[in-house]
Amino acid sequence: MKRIYLLIPAIFITFTFSTVEKSHAQTGQLLGGNVLNGALTGTALGAATMGLQNSNDFAPLRVGLGAGILSGAGLAVYDIVTLPKGQEFFISGIFNDGNNSSVIILLDTFYGAAGGAVLGSAVMLIGNKPIVDGLQYGSSIGAWAGFGFGLFDSFVFAERNSDFVSSNLINRSSLIQFEQNNVEFGLVSPDLIAQKSLNSSELRYEISPALQVVSMKARF
Repeated sequence: MKRIYLLIPAIFITFTFSTVEKSHAQTGQLLGGNVLNGALTGTALGAATMGLQNSNDFAPLRVGLGAGILSGAGLAVYDIVTLPKGQEFFISGIFNDGNNSSVIILLDTFYGAAGGAVLGSAVMLIGNKPIVDGLQYGSSIGAWAGFGFGLFDSFVFAERNSDFVSSNLINRSSLIQFEQNNVEFGLVSPDLIAQKSLNSSELRYEISPALQVVSMKARF
């Protein structure tokens, strides 16, 4: 019996340390991923600025790298704060999925640069002008356009963990729900009770909120 009493605290301590270790690993992953993606995005925008200015001055590249690192750190804090406890971070954008917010912005920026390079080259071919200019200005404009779209994609259009969790709860008929062999058991589900009453002077229809403790549904 004493062994059992000693085993219970040992299991609790092991579970606690494993949970803390997992939380720290998740935090480090979000921080490192966002900072790296932010640095790459800032570098790409700095290069795009150099292309638009047609300049060999590396100041925009330096500023873009620094600003990208700071922005990535800020996004990491945002992801950590908004992440539901005990879950792995996941975000689903319009074109991409990822495990941090900055990866959506980074990929949209590169997609914009690639699309701008293609369109710029096509315009130069039609105008019988140097394709290099089309690549330079087209990719630069496209990178900034993709970056702007990426911000909306990541913070407005994308679905995050909290969206998936809330959607899952809304679609449930009960707070705790089990389903097996076409039989659904539910515990604690909200309900409405409607009552009609008719007398000589009026027709009354009352709706009252209620709470079902146990419910069962079967499909045949």
